[in-house]
Amino acid sequence: MKRLIALFLIVLTLPTAAFAALAVGNVAPSFRTQASLAGKAYDFDLDAALRNGPVVLYFFPAAFSSDCTLEARAFAEADARFKAQGATVIGVTAGNIARVQEFSVVECRSKFPVAADPGARITKLYKAALLFTASSQRVSYVITPDRKIAYVVSALSPATHVTKTLDAVTAWRRSHR
Repeated sequence: MKRLIALFLIVLTLPTAAFAALAVGNVAPSFRTQASLAGKAYDFDLDAALRNGPVVLYFFPAAFSSDCTLEARAFAEADARFKAQGATVIGVTAGNIARVQEFSVVECRSKFPVAADPGARITKLYKAALLFTASSQRVSYVITPDRKIAYVVSALSPATHVTKTLDAVTAWRRSHR
């Protein structure tokens, strides 16, 4: 019985992307949402952001959790490199909604916006919900200005998300000069 419970808990924590993430080449769903940059709320519009270049849309489970903090700090440290490629980074979480504004300052270092996703509306559009929950899994998408998904990375560990998405943005930029 203990093995069955352990197996169930492992399956529960598997990212949905392992089962049905949006794939490279899919059209990215359009969305508008309330986001926070440097602690200030504003309306983020994916289509408007894409007019300036590719968008790195990353989903994370919960503001101020240890891995989400590491990932946000890594994206903040790489922000200038993303901007040099003409890319916009935005993080989205269906969890810890009340803390997103503070998270945008403290962990995102006021470098890029993060958005709350009440009801996991955007999370579900991007098939980024954890199984059986309304929380976001850790999945990152690189979306090109024509709203195509150019790259997807999904892993519970945040270790490779920044490097892989930056590499994907750089490769896309090289092929679109």
